[in-house]
Amino acid sequence: MSTESKKRINYFYDHIIGSFNHGSGHPMKPLRVRMTHNLVMKYGLYKRMEIFRPRPGTIEELTQFHTDDYINFLSRVTADNVDTCIKDCIKFNVGDDCPAFDGLLEYCRRAAGGSLEGAARINNGLCDIAVNWAGGLHHAKKQEASGFCYVNDIVIAILELLRFHQRVLYIDIDIHHGDGVEEAFYTTDRVMTLSFHNFGEYFPGTGDINDIGIGKGKYYAVNFPLREGIDDESYKSVFEPVVTRAIEWYQPEVIVLQCGADSLSGDRLGCFNLSSKGHAHCVRFVKKFNIPMLVLGGGGYTVRNVSRAWAYETGVVVGQEIGPELPPRSEHDYFEYFGHDNKIDVLSSNMENKNTREYLEKITLKVFENLDRSRHTPSVQLQEIPGKNYDFDEHFDDDNLDERVPKRLRDKHIVPDNEYYDSSDEECTFKIPIPNEYGPSRYVRSYRHKLIKNSQK
Repeated sequence: MSTESKKRINYFYDHIIGSFNHGSGHPMKPLRVRMTHNLVMKYGLYKRMEIFRPRPGTIEELTQFHTDDYINFLSRVTADNVDTCIKDCIKFNVGDDCPAFDGLLEYCRRAAGGSLEGAARINNGLCDIAVNWAGGLHHAKKQEASGFCYVNDIVIAILELLRFHQRVLYIDIDIHHGDGVEEAFYTTDRVMTLSFHNFGEYFPGTGDINDIGIGKGKYYAVNFPLREGIDDESYKSVFEPVVTRAIEWYQPEVIVLQCGADSLSGDRLGCFNLSSKGHAHCVRFVKKFNIPMLVLGGGGYTVRNVSRAWAYETGVVVGQEIGPELPPRSEHDYFEYFGHDNKIDVLSSNMENKNTREYLEKITLKVFENLDRSRHTPSVQLQEIPGKNYDFDEHFDDDNLDERVPKRLRDKHIVPDNEYYDSSDEECTFKIPIPNEYGPSRYVRSYRHKLIKNSQK
């Protein structure tokens, strides 16, 4: 781990995000992002970073991963017409957990915009760390909603990062398994997914220690299943060695860190016992490796705790300790959500920790064994990434591949030679050898690069 240097921080915030409503009684509250931003501003953290309002993700950007008919459905469905399209709601899993609401696709576009913008600015060398607390929606699948997530901004952002970087490490500290991201990259060694999550009779029910990827992606999906009640000390005892081994072995050029806050003690849907400082330690630890990083939100359903944690972690990112007091009530727009608790810290409780030392050591050793079986710094010459028009059987001839792999895992993204042809007249330098035998794609991403280049003039 190298000595930490001063970082260039880009922070993305769209105030309209907080205006969307999943429905009365639904656990997901986009207001938490607005509450987080309010604390960030009141603590003066804006002085240590550049703040951007990102442009919403375009339909073309969203369909780099998601299917056209799925995104088209999200653009049409509303709370008023949902009863007229029951068949499509079942097909795309829009219903109870993932309800239709007014402005659904606009919400998705705005949540994804910051993640895409952050990835594009990292690619252009304009920042070292990009932060988008509205992102991190890790459950969404290629053509279905899942776990309060409709569009998987993480997958789309990683696809953007892979255009300039050979290897991306995805780390997930949400209490729920990062199934949508793992599934998207299950057959490639270009992305290593590393998820620390509650496992058992708990949504989404995936993320077993033996789920390790297939084909060229074998051993590049890393899962650390945890039991209820894990506390700061136990979490740190496994997070640090596993992340260190993964980084040393895989040598990623970029890290995407999903900071789901439902792993905090007292979360409405969670069952872990992390304090906000224990949660933030993960951010601080990964930051010390001095690898470009995209920091995203995720789960978190006790909004007063989510905003505390993410504001504190913004302070960790910019290198400024905040608290212990919340800003004065006269300066704090959402003081009524915090009641009489005027501290920034979210504290652990006396909840029983069911993760014994023996269990954690056993899982750690198994993870290390799997990492040791992975190839060191994989080549990217012939490896593909998820997207459209991919013939699974044509590119993978391993007789041992599981035939039950869902079709949505069998796609790849086609990158044409002239991808950046209209960004500028300036020649682009690629770090990744781009295959040229597949022909042009119907869409070439120049939009965000063009915006960035124009903003520098």
